[in-house]
Parts: sequence; C-alpha cells; structure tokens
Amino acid sequence: MNFRQRLAHDEPEINLIPLIDILLVILIFLAATTSFHRLQQLNINLPQAAAEPITADPLVIAISQDGMVALGTDLLEGTNVQDLVASLQKATAAQTDPLLLINADALAPHQAVIRVMEAARLAGIRQVSFATQGP
Repeated sequence: MNFRQRLAHDEPEINLIPLIDILLVILIFLAATTSFHRLQQLNINLPQAAAEPITADPLVIAISQDGMVALGTDLLEGTNVQDLVASLQKATAAQTDPLLLINADALAPHQAVIRVMEAARLAGIRQVSFATQGP
C-alpha cells in the first residue's frame, strides 16, 4: 500500500469561488424581488383658505398646555363644561351674534379644546374660530 504522508506545510484551503457565486445569486434574487416604489395610504388634497380679517370684536378664550382656560384676561376656575357654559353666557349676554376666538397652545390637550367647543355650542355661540400662527 502506498500511503502518502502529509507534509507539515500542507493545510486545508477554502475555495472562495463557490461562496462568491452563491452570494451573487442571492444578491440578484433580492434585487429582482424588491419593489422600489412608495405606497400612499391616503391620497388627499388639502384645502386652500383665504381668510378675511375679522371685523367684529371677538370674545377671546385661551387654553394653556396644562389645560387651564382663560376668558379674556380672567382665569376660569372651573374647567368642566357647565362652568364654561355659564362663563360664556355671562360674557356674551349683551351680544347678538358673538364670535369666539380660541387661542390654544400647540401642546394643549385635545380634550380641553373639545370641552371649550362643546361649551360654546351649549352657550349658543355659532361662530367659533381658531387663532393660528403664520410661517
């Protein structure tokens, strides 16, 4: 029998060509199956507005980021709807068609704004507007 002796410098080698072939096939597969377009969930067109200056003297109500409500310069104690209705009816008693301008902080709770709008509706105020800040 002819047994071959291993030499000390004879080490196993790793052939990289099949590894590169497999990686190229995976890369081609991923490139072929990936879609590169964006899907939009909702296609909406935002409305345009051209506001005219307010000619009437509005009743200003402010809502802070803590949910506190001020009518004009007076801080209102009660923040429930019934207290707000009473304050709004008292402030608009002399006006025939009052305009309410809501100044709400950007971090004001949504519930506080809805509470003021509900109080305005119950107080009979039909014109409610929101103050915004331009760019």
